Amino acid sequence: MTASETQIIRLVAGGATDKQVADRLHPPPHTVSTHLRHAFTKLGVGSRVELTKLLLEHEAACHK
Repeated sequence: MTASETQIIRLVAGGATDKQVADRLHPPPHTVSTHLRHAFTKLGVGSRVELTKLLLEHEAACHK
């Protein structure tokens, strides 16, 4: 996972839209969408909900 993808994943899992992510990180919304699609493929998920669930499970496992 690239640093950009990781930043975007964390913001999206927190409920941010592509536009909100773009406003915060300053790439164009299209670039945010592209990074998000690449992250979906790498992680084997197909939605923001699945992405959020995976991130929460990962973070819970790391804090045990």
